[in-house]
Parts: sequence; C-alpha cells; structure tokens
Amino acid sequence: MEITLDKHAANQASIKIKLNEADYQPKVDAKLKDYAKKAVIRGFRPGKAPFSMVKNMYGTSVLVDEINQILGESLNSYIKEQTFKILGEPLPVELEDNSIDWKTQKEFEFEYKIGFVENISLALDQSIKGKKYSISVDDKLVNETLDNLKSQYGENSNPETSEVGDFIYGDLAAKEGEFTKTVSLDTSKISKKLAGKFTGISKDAIVEFEGKEVKKDEWTAAFGLNEVDFADAKGSFTFTVQNINRTTSAELNQEFFDKIFGPDQVKTEEEFIAKVKETLQGSYDRESKVFTEEELKKVLVEKVAISLPDDFLKEWLLRANEGKVTEADVENEYPIYAKQLTWSLISNQIAKEHGVQAEHEDVIEKTKEMIREQFASSGLGAQLEASMDLFVDNYLKGNEGQNYMNMLTSVQNDKVLSLVQEKIDLVEKTITIDEFKELLEK
Repeated sequence: MEITLDKHAANQASIKIKLNEADYQPKVDAKLKDYAKKAVIRGFRPGKAPFSMVKNMYGTSVLVDEINQILGESLNSYIKEQTFKILGEPLPVELEDNSIDWKTQKEFEFEYKIGFVENISLALDQSIKGKKYSISVDDKLVNETLDNLKSQYGENSNPETSEVGDFIYGDLAAKEGEFTKTVSLDTSKISKKLAGKFTGISKDAIVEFEGKEVKKDEWTAAFGLNEVDFADAKGSFTFTVQNINRTTSAELNQEFFDKIFGPDQVKTEEEFIAKVKETLQGSYDRESKVFTEEELKKVLVEKVAISLPDDFLKEWLLRANEGKVTEADVENEYPIYAKQLTWSLISNQIAKEHGVQAEHEDVIEKTKEMIREQFASSGLGAQLEASMDLFVDNYLKGNEGQNYMNMLTSVQNDKVLSLVQEKIDLVEKTITIDEFKELLEK
C-alpha cells in the first residue's frame, strides 16, 4: 500500500491511496473461505459447494467490501498521524464510469480531497484588547417601562370622540395617485400641530393633511408605514376614521403589582419600582454579557486569522446534504457556517491548551438556569423546582441526545470566554440603553 499527500493549496490537499494485490487478497480469500463453509447453494449440501463456484458468485462483492474497509481504515489512520486539523470529511474523487474492472484489475488507486487548517496558535495575554460592556438602567428607562406596563395592563375603550394619545384606526389615502392603506395611527407620536387635526373627531370623520406635515420617522413610528410605503408619501392625504381606541393607564395598586410579579411579591409603590429596576438590570446584564462575548469572539477571530478552505467546505456541505440543499442555499448560509466553524476551532484550541473542560455537573446546572429563565414569568415557582430534575433529564435526552452535546459545547464556550476575560487586557465600559442600541445597529 502506498499513501501520498499532495498539498496543492494552503488549506486543501489530495490524498492518494494505491493498493496492490497483497494488500487485499488475503482478506478476500479468508472471507470467501468463510462464505464457502456456510453457503447454501442449490445442488450442494450446506458448506460443500466448490470454492471456485463461491468465488465466482461472491468474489466481486467481497472484493469491493474489503477494499472499502481497507480504504476507510487506512485513510483514518493516516489523517490521525498528521499535524493539521481536517475539516469536514474527505471527499472521494469520483472516477469515470466503468473505470474500475473489479474482475481483472489487480492494482487500484483512489483519491480523496481534504480541507484542513494548520496548527492554531493564540497567546492569551495583555496584548489582546477587549471591552466588557455593562448596561446602566437609569430612571428614564425605568419610567418608560412603568408607562409601558401601565398601558399594557390598562383598560381599553372605544370613545365617541378622540383625544391626544388615542390610537385612531382608519384608511389613509393619497388624494393623487393610487396609494391607500389601512393603519392604526398613534397620535402620541406625531407633532402637536398635526395631532390637533386628529383631536375631537369621531367615527367616519375625514381628516385632510399634507405629506410635508409628517416627519420621515413619524411615517414609521406613528403610521406604521415601511420605507416603500412612505417613499411616495407626498402631496395631500385623507384619513377616514373607522374606530378610536383608548387605553386608560392602570393604577399602581396591589392588584397591578400582583399581575406583574405574582401575589404579594411587592406591597408598596417603592418596592414595585425597585423590583422593576432589578428585573430590568438582570435582563440587560444578560444582554450585555452576550454582546460582550460576541465582541470578544470577533477580536479573537481577527487575531488568529484562520484561512478556511472555502471551496472545499462548500462542496462538502453540498454533498453531505445531498438532496436537502442547493448550491444557492450553501452560498447563502456559508458565511454563518464559516463564522461558527472558525470560533469553534479557536475555542477548542484554547480549551486544549489551558485544560478547560466541560463537566457533566456544569451541563446540569446550565440546563437548570435555562429552564428557570424560560419559566420565569409562569408563576410555577416551587412546582418547577420540585420537578426540575425531570425537566432537565427530558431536555438533555431530547433530539437523540444532541441537546446534551449542544449544552456541553455551550458550557465549554462559557468557560473559554471566562478564561479569555481573565487573561487579556479587558476594559470595563458602562453604557446607556440608547448607546447599546447604537452598538447593535453597527
């Protein structure tokens, strides 16, 4: 047997395996002799058929099976001996039809394409700069949340006459052209001058106004139009009222407190506001943690600069999912796949170099945290904790065990990112929710 490697690119290569008769024939003969001992062939007692007849009947299929087994074992062993990291699976180079004569051919040559990356090296030290973001929950955000909650749990009505702040449902139409759309107008989000035209009106009223009276952001925020809609929002418009919707804000009382946080969790307005702020802070702490980690991943990916065998991986993805995806699908999804693969390679290397390991107990605890978050607003409380082990067990066994493997990977990533933050030059930065939204939009 002869195995050769031809690196024809920085991250792609071919492996050729040449087999001669001595590599496979002894195994083929042994398998055929075993067949002959058990073969049941018409005209002969079991195991008494001539070996030549058994060979003629089963020789080719046994030969193919044995060669495939030798190829698989040899290829895997050879790959394990290499220093580079194989990506995906080796792809056999397809031979032309009938290019192998299994009955007469004695020597065979097979070729496989592989994609790989060389050894990944990353020194975690102070030369790597990163930021740890913390979102500050200020009074403005708390007050906005309180207003939203009071509106959400307020009393809805359909008054005869409109006031500023009402939602007016009706038909918006341009006087010239064919534009028309049924919308729900939030009168609290338009200018006072324009809102005046929508105040004191009733059902079936027709309001006329000019497009120039509406700011660009008001078309979206107040009228709910998208960019395509308001691109033609010029000239004069009419708004025919179909209905008026009004929400009276809920009062800050015990009934309201119980609806939000459960019975008797808070009993005063001060406690309620403090609980809202605490809940907001917890939510934004989780968001800022995720954002920080994603930004750190970008820093590390840029630092290592792994060059993936893109062409090979696209071909492998297409062939591995034959019939399920198209070339267009692979092209569209590949950037996301490449990003995830790159981070996975870096994370695994850091874990290997620093002895980071996800333990079973870590998986259990992370799964419990996930389940608690999912049921946070359910009010189950003690009932959930009493059945937690069952919830965890059912989840981790789900998807044929893949849920467990995914959680194991998630735990390792958490540990790797915690280690990264300990090792690099990490600057803590407190930002407002508005600044956070700006960062997300970049």
